[in-house]
Amino acid sequence: MYFTDRGIEELATRRGDEEVTLGWLADQLRTFVDLNPDFEVPVERLATWLARLDDEDE
Repeated sequence: MYFTDRGIEELATRRGDEEVTLGWLADQLRTFVDLNPDFEVPVERLATWLARLDDEDE
């Protein structure tokens, strides 16, 4: 288990029954980066990865 798994597990436990839109998620990621600019690159990589999940050529 990676260190980050704890946060993922907390997210699933606390908010696993909620439904959100991708627009809401994008807003939350923007807010997070505004408050934590050192995380801009990892958040950008995560957002790009999520956006391209269905691309067949990757």
